[in-house]
Amino acid sequence: MKRHKNGNKQYFTKMGTRKKVQAFVRVKPTDDFAHDMIKYGDDNKSIDIHLKKDTRRGVVNNQQTDWSFKLDGVLHDATQDLVYETVAKDAVSQALDGYNGTIMCYGQTGAGKTYTMTGATENYKHRGILPRALQQVFRMIEERPTHAITVRVSYLEIYNENLFDLLSTLPYVGPSVSPMTIVENPQGVFIKGLSVHLTSQEEDAFSLLFEGETNRIIASHTMNKNSSRSHCIFTIYVEAHSRTLSDEKYITSKINLVDLAGSERLGKTGSEGRVLKEATYINKSLSFLEQAIIALGDQKRDHIPFRQCKLTHALKDSLGGNCNMVLVTNIYGEAAQLEETLSSLKFASRMKLVTTEPAINEKYDAERMVKNLEKELALLKQELAIHDSLSNRTLVNYDPMDEIQIAEINSQVRRYLEGTLDEIDIINLRQIQEVFNQFKVVLSQQEQEVEAALRRKYTLIDKNDFAAISAVQKAGLMDAEGHLVGEPDGQSFGLGVAPFSIKPGKKIKSKKTGKEQISTSARKEGASSPGSGKDLDVGPSVSKTQLIPSSKDGDIKDMLSRDRETSSIEPLPSDSPKEESRPIRPSTPPPKPVAFEDFKNERGSEINRIFKENKSILNERRKRASETTQRINAIKQEIDVTKEALNFQKSLREKQGQYENKGLMIIDEEEFLLILKLKDLKKQYRNEYQELRDLRAEIQYCQRLVDQCRNRLLMEFDIWYNESFVIPEEIQTALKIGSSIRPGMVPVSRIVSLGEDDQDRFSQLQQTVLPEGPDSISFYNAKVKTEQKHSYMKTMIGLPQSHRK
Repeated sequence: MKRHKNGNKQYFTKMGTRKKVQAFVRVKPTDDFAHDMIKYGDDNKSIDIHLKKDTRRGVVNNQQTDWSFKLDGVLHDATQDLVYETVAKDAVSQALDGYNGTIMCYGQTGAGKTYTMTGATENYKHRGILPRALQQVFRMIEERPTHAITVRVSYLEIYNENLFDLLSTLPYVGPSVSPMTIVENPQGVFIKGLSVHLTSQEEDAFSLLFEGETNRIIASHTMNKNSSRSHCIFTIYVEAHSRTLSDEKYITSKINLVDLAGSERLGKTGSEGRVLKEATYINKSLSFLEQAIIALGDQKRDHIPFRQCKLTHALKDSLGGNCNMVLVTNIYGEAAQLEETLSSLKFASRMKLVTTEPAINEKYDAERMVKNLEKELALLKQELAIHDSLSNRTLVNYDPMDEIQIAEINSQVRRYLEGTLDEIDIINLRQIQEVFNQFKVVLSQQEQEVEAALRRKYTLIDKNDFAAISAVQKAGLMDAEGHLVGEPDGQSFGLGVAPFSIKPGKKIKSKKTGKEQISTSARKEGASSPGSGKDLDVGPSVSKTQLIPSSKDGDIKDMLSRDRETSSIEPLPSDSPKEESRPIRPSTPPPKPVAFEDFKNERGSEINRIFKENKSILNERRKRASETTQRINAIKQEIDVTKEALNFQKSLREKQGQYENKGLMIIDEEEFLLILKLKDLKKQYRNEYQELRDLRAEIQYCQRLVDQCRNRLLMEFDIWYNESFVIPEEIQTALKIGSSIRPGMVPVSRIVSLGEDDQDRFSQLQQTVLPEGPDSISFYNAKVKTEQKHSYMKTMIGLPQSHRK
């Protein structure tokens, strides 16, 4: 195990077993295949090349005519699915376990390297290794709920020995001021200045891929109309934290997907001008790559010439490093290209001599390790306190409990009082004291809650306050004997007794004043309540004060009418239940959209109300998030303006001369105010950004609630529609309580007539229309968005030119 240090982090690499690089050959399909010169082995892992002797050299010559190459697989007339399953699937799968991986496509120009690596982005079935690797990574993340996995990507282009970021055209990246450079550190090789982008879902990763593909440099020559003129490296960075194990340990890995530019013979391609210069750089870098491969295959070589060109330097930790290396050599099957095919196969055979040592990349965060050790120290202190208490030793003063421990004890006390926790485990004496303290806290909170509830419902008066009692008696809320008129609490129960002089059944006159109406309503309600003939004790809490019902006119009238309706209905005998009146079923079932509207207004009204409320909350959160984003952008613009002004003041101060006092720089008032303003703006920016993050989390939660309500409403409607219109009436008896058939067991087709957004309808339409199924939705969405973006940019660029004309 190797150990590396870098700042607050420690890196451990578990050494693995050495293994050879895997080399595969993919033959480009052609109608003019040279069957007499190219032969495949029976095991489909070898390829034989036969060349006819050059008779111009004479009858006797030592020209070699036969070659045999042993490889890991020959892919002839293979589909993109088979190529990925054979070449890349295992390397990508092991990347999520912490192993680095590199997949490289090499070969002559026009042999199909870019098609193998990227594929045809217009057709989902013809996608290459790169989009399939992204898809596999996100599929495996979904299958690992025990790990928190983050994915980042970058896209590097090496053109004429210069480094370029293919994702620098994104609006939030922008071009780099300083040129990119290759830097080495104990963790490996990385590109300084290369943007790395976090991707949380598959569609975002595809968008970045298509964005980079549109920025690649291509040209046309006689052998390839769309020839790549640069080497491209698409890197997927994976970081996995375990949710079940210690947080201090996590694994990282990266997958390099390399699409090399093709080697060219200038006599065949006929390149001129800029294309000729590009071909020269391409052949030179591929020559240096072959030299590095030859050196890696020689066990006696100590020095490997990685720094001869940017390509080998950028791939230093991939070529013969601690990663799974796979090479795909693309060749022609035609006799006219046999010499280049032979050269490519020789490169593949040399690559098979290179050995790698795949290893798991584990990282340990030193700060988290310190925190875990502090927690362990606190537990040991608690254990020591128990031993001190059991040994009757003098109590040792330990540090007080933190807020988290106090909150946990509070939770245990509440669960113990509710009956969900049988007993509280005793850890030490300090914990016992805190348990009793939390008992007092919970009791105090409950008393406050009870008092607040009583104050909301009743008016508290002192029994010794005769003036208040007289006013209450005049209002009719208390009789002469001091008994209170009760107010039902929704369950036909009231505190106090109604006066016997009040007779039930009297109507309230509309011309009475507000107080008279309230008192009359209260007396009528008290008389009609079931407990009106008993003198109820209000308990010890009324020993000094009395509870007077709140004088809310509307509430008392509503409860009075409800009480009258309840008292007017006589209960049915329990042995003869009343048969529910069922509506007459129409001869033909109504249209589902019409029935769905009726269902939302009747049986599904509650679910529909909750759905609308959640949808309104979701829209409100989205609106707030949009407003917050606008504020953040405005603050960012103001920060940029302030920085420019501050830099101008600094440059002006440097030109005029700087003043120092006891080693401290003296600045003018204007620069000082700019510094304070910049500090305040940065603070506002951080606060607004934190609010935006919180809003995004709320939006995600609200969206899930809206989806759940929508699905519940649709499911309940299916059940109701079948039971009301589809199932024959003679079978309805089987659906009663206690029968073998339960509601919802009848299969129905899903209804999508709920008030959805246009985007929701479009997404559902895509899932049903796309021939490749839901798996291709992210691919096509990313493709469409990228094309729309570039079409918009071309239109905006062309507008000024049209105005000039």
